[in-house]
Amino acid sequence: MNIRHNIVLRQKLAAEYVLGTLRGGARRRFEGWLHQDADLRNITAQWQQRLAPMAEFAGDVQPPKSVWSGIERRLKLKPSAAAGWRFWLNENLAFWRSLGMVSTAMAALLLVVVLTNRPVDAPVISYVATLSDDKAQTAMVLTADRKHRALDARVVGGDLVAADKSLHLWAVPKSGKPRSLGVLADNRGKFALPDNAISDDVAVLAVTLEPKGGSPDPNGPTGPIVYKGHWVRL
Repeated sequence: MNIRHNIVLRQKLAAEYVLGTLRGGARRRFEGWLHQDADLRNITAQWQQRLAPMAEFAGDVQPPKSVWSGIERRLKLKPSAAAGWRFWLNENLAFWRSLGMVSTAMAALLLVVVLTNRPVDAPVISYVATLSDDKAQTAMVLTADRKHRALDARVVGGDLVAADKSLHLWAVPKSGKPRSLGVLADNRGKFALPDNAISDDVAVLAVTLEPKGGSPDPNGPTGPIVYKGHWVRL
């Protein structure tokens, strides 16, 4: 199969690879392509950057026993405690190499379990946005839950905010004044979700650095833009 010119398929495979849902021979083929295709490696890195911050929103979930059974089976763990200690004290180089290869897949698998085994009242994420700083690095992740009318914002990178400053989140429409969505406290915020925060006329989401408590101007921001990005509808 030649995927070099199939942009849609390349994106799909990279996303599944990062999530850990690409398995077996398909995963091995994809890893082979990664060694030969620098652009595919860049696409995969972009998906890692997009999806990794989503773990910030995952609550604590007890994985089912089948997950642990699968880990034990793949790592060939012994059921007895004594055997377990001998296993971890084993200095066999082949073991540590195999553990390194398995650990990434297991981490991705556990992330999928956490995201899919949600409580009944868990947020129903309708929109996601990753906001970047001036170095194009992901600095904030937003999620919009239309069912519960909730907006969640969390800083996942960037510099610490001075004690006399606040981060103020805005929805900037294609025309008209920016709309205040809320002021973050301790690098995070949970706000009510207004319809005009995710409406089609929102051109960009922006975060400005304002005096403590947010912009003193009711008509819009007064400080510089530090992060910006766009909604992605799920």
